[in-house]
Amino acid sequence: MKIVVIGGTGLIGSKLVAILRERGHEAVAASPNSGVNTITGEGLDEALANTDVVVDVANSPSFADEAVMEFFTTSGRNLLAAAARAGVRHHVALSVVGTDRLADSGYFRGKIAQEKLIRESGLPYTIVHSTQFFEFLGGIAASAGQGDSIALSPAFVQPISSDDVALAMADATLGAPVNGIVEIAGPERFRLAELVQQYLVARKDPRTVRADVHAPYFGAELQEDTLVPHGKARLGAVHLQGWLQAQAR
Repeated sequence: MKIVVIGGTGLIGSKLVAILRERGHEAVAASPNSGVNTITGEGLDEALANTDVVVDVANSPSFADEAVMEFFTTSGRNLLAAAARAGVRHHVALSVVGTDRLADSGYFRGKIAQEKLIRESGLPYTIVHSTQFFEFLGGIAASAGQGDSIALSPAFVQPISSDDVALAMADATLGAPVNGIVEIAGPERFRLAELVQQYLVARKDPRTVRADVHAPYFGAELQEDTLVPHGKARLGAVHLQGWLQAQAR
């Protein structure tokens, strides 16, 4: 099949393109650098010509509330319209476990809007909800930093490696559309505050993490189970300690 990966040069996209090519498919890494811009529409029709599946793993370059909403709605509309014109048979998008429970966050309101556009597009689709990546732990710490002390929720989280995300995305891409959501998560469950503390210790970062049930997570207060799957989820193979050891090499 011909598969166009929007955001195909990023963390997940680059891994996904490599897997799809290894499996014998024509995988195209599409991004503004390659002349494909989902915000302006530039290059979309040309890139999607004779395409069987479109995979959207692009992320907003800004986490500011208005910018995120503008990115996901504009990009979503342009991409879905181009996919419909091209006769694409399957639209696959990467989103986040708990998105529908995080409407207090500007970022997740953008993701909610993106998912609504996909559901209402009329195209066969699969939305993959992933838990947070190990690779994003530093970003979570930075978002909650208060000098040498970081306040984070003790809510549960089930982090996953980007390698496991890419494998799951490849299987979703090559499978039949589910016209719904599938969930993926890491193999272990942690308290968010304790997880980030482990990450900082492994990185020899002297900051300490304080558990606070009211600490916002990108603008939203978490319940115990906000960030973990509520149904049956596909679990990744990479454990935290194995990932940390690999990063230290």
